[in-house]
Amino acid sequence: MKSERLTDTDIRAHGWQALVDRLGLTGALRFILQTERGTGDYARDRHRALGTLSVDQLLQRMRATPTRRPRRRATA
Repeated sequence: MKSERLTDTDIRAHGWQALVDRLGLTGALRFILQTERGTGDYARDRHRALGTLSVDQLLQRMRATPTRRPRRRATA
């Protein structure tokens, strides 16, 4: 199959199928979620969330926040 002759839709369909074949459906979905660009303005949103916090203030806030551990999957 020559990829030069495929449409963008064909490329996406073949790429998705390759991901599912190699990683399984769940793995393929996880991969896609990690590579999605998303929308919005990260710099603006970050500035709104953090305001004028200094690095030291931010680190202090992070250290005061309890760490959430990922839940373990139940084995069947």
